[in-house]
Amino acid sequence: MSDRPPSTRPSAARTTEMGVRYAIVPVPGLSLETVARRSGLHPDLVRRFVALGLVDADSDTSGRLVFAPSAPAALARVQRLRTGLCLNYASLGLVLDLLDHISLLEATLRRAGMRSDPPPWT
Repeated sequence: MSDRPPSTRPSAARTTEMGVRYAIVPVPGLSLETVARRSGLHPDLVRRFVALGLVDADSDTSGRLVFAPSAPAALARVQRLRTGLCLNYASLGLVLDLLDHISLLEATLRRAGMRSDPPPWT
């Protein structure tokens, strides 16, 4: 039994700042085949990108790769950088990390009211 009073126990719903309640619904993961088809890449290349840490994936109980719904867009970004800038795999990771860091900094500036226009590379 919990030491917390009943009103403070976690529930399966969250309340936003505006007081609107919504249910937390798990988003199903995408299979390797689905992600490969949606991104237009061969499944072996997708596996290689996962092994290199360029795209995140989890494993289900049977060991198959499971991807977030945003994985095809992330793979498209990796592929654009790889072909458009002729980057090797080692430099792809660095460039992706730098772009993510720049996006976070830009978002922080926008929240602070210091900049309103998005960066040109997004």
